[in-house]
Amino acid sequence: MPLTRGLMLAAILLLSACAQTLDRQTCMVLAQGVDYCLAPLPTETNISQSQLVKLKVKQSRHQLLSQLDLSPQTLTLVGLAPLGQPLFTLSYDGDQLTSEQSLLLGEQFKAEYLLGLLQLIYWPTEDVNRYLQGATLASYECDAPRCRRLYANDGATIMDIRYSQTAPWAAQVNLDFQQAQLSLDIRPLE
Repeated sequence: MPLTRGLMLAAILLLSACAQTLDRQTCMVLAQGVDYCLAPLPTETNISQSQLVKLKVKQSRHQLLSQLDLSPQTLTLVGLAPLGQPLFTLSYDGDQLTSEQSLLLGEQFKAEYLLGLLQLIYWPTEDVNRYLQGATLASYECDAPRCRRLYANDGATIMDIRYSQTAPWAAQVNLDFQQAQLSLDIRPLE
């Protein structure tokens, strides 16, 4: 019996050593002269959604499954590798952002940027614009059912967001962030 307990304790210690918990900044630089601070949580939104997320950064491609749970009190986003290994858990209460992430993600993974991109996609534009400096998020006419664009104050396009339908949470979403050489495709899973 002591051997079994010892093995279980060793396994728990090894698993906990594979993750780290970090308090994250809630403000970030999106582009030169453009800053965004995370907006508060919507007061009347309750969403629970699984998503398939495809991410391309420069020439590197990644895919993950995510579970997003949003209430007026908290937002929790869990990211899993395609085979189910946990990669990260983000928790945001409207003021503080905490990230528990696999050490495999390294220091390059910035939870605040992922959450900031999700807010640019799903939050009402007027809520986002209150927390943007040096840019404006606006809807624009395009060949998709719905589109948003992030414009720098000088009029330059920073980011395009396209939706497969007018309801953002039900839509497949494509985000193209040219300056960062990043594209993000999100597909809700039924």
